[in-house]
Amino acid sequence: MTDHLQESATLDELDYLLVTALQREPRAEWRRIGGELGIDPSTAARRWARLTEAGLAWLSCYPAWLPPGALIAFIELDCAPGRVHEVALELADDPHLFTIEHVTGGRDLLLTATFTGQAQLASYIGFRLGAVPGVTATRTHVASTLHAEGSRWRLDRLAFPAARTSPAPGFSGRGALTPDDLALIDVLARDVRQSAAALAERTGSSPTTVRRRLARLDREGLIAYRCEVSRPHSGWPVSVTFWGTAPADGTGSVAARITRLRETRMYVSLSGAHNVLLTVWLRDVGDLPAFESSLASRIPDLAITDRTLTLWNLKFAGQLLSPEGRRLRSVPLSMWDPGPARAAEAAFVSALATPPMLRGSVPAAGRTAGSASGQMVGGASGGRLGAWEGRGAGK
Repeated sequence: MTDHLQESATLDELDYLLVTALQREPRAEWRRIGGELGIDPSTAARRWARLTEAGLAWLSCYPAWLPPGALIAFIELDCAPGRVHEVALELADDPHLFTIEHVTGGRDLLLTATFTGQAQLASYIGFRLGAVPGVTATRTHVASTLHAEGSRWRLDRLAFPAARTSPAPGFSGRGALTPDDLALIDVLARDVRQSAAALAERTGSSPTTVRRRLARLDREGLIAYRCEVSRPHSGWPVSVTFWGTAPADGTGSVAARITRLRETRMYVSLSGAHNVLLTVWLRDVGDLPAFESSLASRIPDLAITDRTLTLWNLKFAGQLLSPEGRRLRSVPLSMWDPGPARAAEAAFVSALATPPMLRGSVPAAGRTAGSASGQMVGGASGGRLGAWEGRGAGK
């Protein structure tokens, strides 16, 4: 994008209407969208091109399904002074990280990520994050139920009813993704509005097969589309995440009330002392006390225990963003490939399986992981494990 576009591009009411129309039907023909907005198809296409080139709005898609045993985790990172951005840059291209947020409060970065299971989550915390210079502690929360997430959120600038939205990923229990489905979604993610003919050419299928497969993915809730607008330009520039507690026997009732709130972007049940996580968008930071007061009045079963304000959403649904919320580039979403962490984990397992008196002959797992000190960052507790050369591991 050019500097001129970065400085001059803004959104007017027609742009907001265009974003709303694409949130409803991301692959609709320009003729249909233009007809709904009362403008020429070419005008709609030209406006969208201007917004995307300026990084003010974008379309994306990703698999809205997780394989059996997979999980979603929220990881808080504490960083050494002055090293937040160094850590964020190191993690930015990890494909399973959905978001990376620089936040206020009792953590520096907040990550949202998917994993194939608990073992992979433990490996990522211990052998990936534990080897990143500048990370001093982690705290991890695992989602048990994802009640609402951001692909459902709408600007609501159009008067007609909203189109059906996809179920929350990983919890719909409907169907499964095949390798061919994943290949199609990967190609589609590069340009959500490319034609069926173009998709067919790039996947080695026929246009008819592509249309049929896309229809099935949408019908079964296996693909999620997003039409996003730069949050500072959306009219909802403030993002706040709350941790809280809700009674276990009232989970469904609380979730139903929370997900109906206009401000709700995401609501998740967690395993842990804080058993719920809520992310909302607000129009002004000054609205936070009134919103929290209203929340307590309307949903007294929910007790807020902590809160954090997002200063910079560095990565958002697989898109890397500038401090002003403009899209810089995409990182295709996929499961994590452990890579070097696999060797570090294998070295640790080997040391663990070796009696203490024989460990002198086993390579130091900490140094294999790339840590100069031979230590790694712990998981939910954020504590450090001692070096694995003949000493017991503390908690």
